[in-house]
Amino acid sequence: MKKFPLHVRIIIALLLGLVFGIMSINFGWPANITIHYIKPFGTIFVNALKMIAVPLVLASLIVGMANLGDISKFSRIGGKTIGIYLFTTVIAISIGLVAVNIIQPGKKLPQSTREDLMAAYSSSAENSQSVAQRVIDSGPLQPIVDMVPENIVKAATDNGSMLQVVFFAIIVGMALLQIPKEKGEPVVKFFDGLNDVIIKIVYYIMLLAPYGVFALIASLIVEIAGTDPSRAFQLLYALMWYVITILIGLGVMIYIVYPLLFRIFTKISYFQFFKSIRPAQLLAFSTSSSSATLPVTMERIEKKLGVSEKISSFVLPLGATINMDGTSLYQGVAAVFIAQALGLDLSLGSQLMIVLTATLASIGSAGVPGAGMVMLVIVLESIGIPVAGIALIVAPDRILDMCRTVVNVTGDATVAVIVASTEGELPDGLIRNLPDEIS
Repeated sequence: MKKFPLHVRIIIALLLGLVFGIMSINFGWPANITIHYIKPFGTIFVNALKMIAVPLVLASLIVGMANLGDISKFSRIGGKTIGIYLFTTVIAISIGLVAVNIIQPGKKLPQSTREDLMAAYSSSAENSQSVAQRVIDSGPLQPIVDMVPENIVKAATDNGSMLQVVFFAIIVGMALLQIPKEKGEPVVKFFDGLNDVIIKIVYYIMLLAPYGVFALIASLIVEIAGTDPSRAFQLLYALMWYVITILIGLGVMIYIVYPLLFRIFTKISYFQFFKSIRPAQLLAFSTSSSSATLPVTMERIEKKLGVSEKISSFVLPLGATINMDGTSLYQGVAAVFIAQALGLDLSLGSQLMIVLTATLASIGSAGVPGAGMVMLVIVLESIGIPVAGIALIVAPDRILDMCRTVVNVTGDATVAVIVASTEGELPDGLIRNLPDEIS
């Protein structure tokens, strides 16, 4: 099985998990075998994702901020770039939330199945209710107060306090830009090295993904379906609508939002732009990594569209760190889908918290396969949704990761062209003749 690419292994594991779960029900195999000897591997996979959430955000965000070079770049190009990135991220999350509230894929499950799911996560549900009550009792400015940690070490021990870690990382990054370079360089090198280590750990964890997917799907079907195999198919039906919801949202970003931005800020045809970055999109789809695609994206933007190296070398690497439109949209849809499947009603305030948390979490999301699911843990815990609910959506995640990475890379390239155009770098309608194959 090791000869197959990771995404193929995950698909195979998904199918095997489904087959095992259905066979276990149909042939009356003891449920304890699945629960006690297979499910723990799925739990280990989820725990591993939670384990690296804090160091992943801290290291990648500090390095991303430090890579700005000097604080003066914030004044024009930096501020413009970050502003557009944050704007498109908020738009992406909002589109995802609108789509999931209209389609309601989680409610495709029968009420009885949702009640069984909620019972399976009852301890986490009690925590969700207590979190919701604390939000109701607190004042309107409490979320801003909660962003500033009184003890960063304590905040780093709790994934539910991730916004505090993000705030601290931004402050550290800004400070590194303003102190003498020779003094800040050792700190930057440390976090840069730590960031590389964390990315390698993410790679190790994703090697476990096929086994985790098999264990999670098999145990989920056995736990929820009981002696009724039809419930397994009910879950798959809801999951199909969940995937469709995300794909609709991603399609809106690529075919409506980005073309509108192009029409407003540039003279270049979006069709020509789309054709020019096609090799980068294909590579993004196959690798599920914005970082791995970065060299090709920069080449196409510079040689095909005429963006200067000064702008591309600043905007694109920064985008690979803080601009995750597709990932953010997915997080919003996934959080609401899990809540719907568990029978939990999210208030407007909770959904606004998803927008805020997913936006800030995307800033620290590394451009590597699997990082989006790590960020989903942060979003779920910030609104009190049981993290164990990830078991519901982990199976198709690899395929969705490939799709949302295409949106991430397209968003990075879009912003780079817009910034270059507003800086007066691009002649009207400039499209250069560069071969379309990946070089």
